[in-house]
Amino acid sequence: MAQGVKHDYHLVNPSPWPLVASISATVMALGGVTWMKGLFGMPKGTSILFFAGLAGVLYTMFGWWRDVIKEANEGDHTPVVSIGLRYGMILFIASEVMFFVAWFWIFFEMALFHHHRTLSSIEEVRSAWATWPPHGVETVAAWHLPLVNTLTLLLSGTTVTWAHHALQQGDRNGAKWGLLLTVLLGVMFTSIQAYEYRHILEHKYFFNTEAVNSGLYGSAFFMATGFHGFHVLIGTIFLTICLLRLLSGGFTPTKHFGFEAAAWYWHFVDVVWLFLFAFIYVIFGTHAGGHG
Repeated sequence: MAQGVKHDYHLVNPSPWPLVASISATVMALGGVTWMKGLFGMPKGTSILFFAGLAGVLYTMFGWWRDVIKEANEGDHTPVVSIGLRYGMILFIASEVMFFVAWFWIFFEMALFHHHRTLSSIEEVRSAWATWPPHGVETVAAWHLPLVNTLTLLLSGTTVTWAHHALQQGDRNGAKWGLLLTVLLGVMFTSIQAYEYRHILEHKYFFNTEAVNSGLYGSAFFMATGFHGFHVLIGTIFLTICLLRLLSGGFTPTKHFGFEAAAWYWHFVDVVWLFLFAFIYVIFGTHAGGHG
């Protein structure tokens, strides 16, 4: 902290990261459009622009978070600043909750009011939406891989809590083991979900010839579970960084907000998955044609 400062607030030095992040995110978004549809004279399937933007985003994440860690180590994160960081993380998680509310909303709208689509003048649409899930859609058996992933995330919630409590008690060795187990369980979850997706696509559960005009089911399923899987991946990276910091001597029993924020995020991911499992896989996703 600069000499002579008489207040508890941290005035951040000029930083290039907001501008670099904005440019990189824009390039990545345009690159995604180019990859899927073609843009700027580039043919569909051109991915170089997307990966250039992604590289910029990853570079920004590394540089910006490195600066924040450096500020914390230099004592810039006073109690007042720490409160602000906590409020910021809480608001971020709240925004993520509303993000998932949107996917749940469309899925519930289809599951609860699908019969309204039977008023269509198109026979195939009426036939497809007469039941839920739509006729021709093969669902994923909830009590196979989804159950394994549910148990995996629940166990990871206990290990990250163990690591947090161990760190608070000064047990760095216990914190390291708890964090390592949590990261491994996160990798396990992602691997199982990737296998499940591959199985769904290979067997065309949601997109066979019988499921005419019922692709909304597959879209809602993949958007909800896929974005959750993306959040698990981000959370795993978050916890891996915390593990590396812990192994390099970072964090103390009283100053470890970086890890605390990662633990909050991971518990949020756990809770969202419980809702996904209960509603999308079990309550509104079960019918006689379910497969695992």
